[in-house]
Amino acid sequence: MLLATVNRILLGIIGVVLLAAGVAVLTPLWPLGGRHEPLLSAANRERYWHAEGWWWWAVLAGLGVCVVLALWWLLAQLRRSRLPAVLVDTGDGAFAVLRGRALEEAVAAEAGALDGVARCSVVLRGRQGRQGRRGRRTGPKLRVELELEPHAVPADALAELAGPVLSHARRSAGLPELPAEARLRITSHRARRVT
Repeated sequence: MLLATVNRILLGIIGVVLLAAGVAVLTPLWPLGGRHEPLLSAANRERYWHAEGWWWWAVLAGLGVCVVLALWWLLAQLRRSRLPAVLVDTGDGAFAVLRGRALEEAVAAEAGALDGVARCSVVLRGRQGRQGRRGRRTGPKLRVELELEPHAVPADALAELAGPVLSHARRSAGLPELPAEARLRITSHRARRVT
């Protein structure tokens, strides 16, 4: 969710900057000598190259930083935050594949039916392991976001989530250890205006 927000903000800023630059170049009010002139004339390039030797290095460093940031952003997009599937041991030596979305939907439906829960969203992620290589995914982890109604008791909702809901998910998926992180939020009800 945070990554989606950062993406929207970055794309919005980049879009506004590119739009402003495009409008400035296409209008006759271009401040650097007119619409049909280059951004840097040959005289300006010579002056900056010889008189201000640091300027080109600063431009190259700025472009290098932009390339590194763009590559970092691209790699962040390619990294999967959700697990697509979980292997379930059937007990007779065979394994079944449980789709991650199916497990998420089942836990969300069961947790959403709890008393005092207005809405629930669940994401199945890969847990980062301490052993082995850094960043290696060792097992699934649930991230549960509960939106509670104003009358709900957070401790009761958390106890019901940690008890029956998660134990049912562990049994169903064949995962004796299925850690979960819960985030609770209270809904805000706005009073209706009576006319």
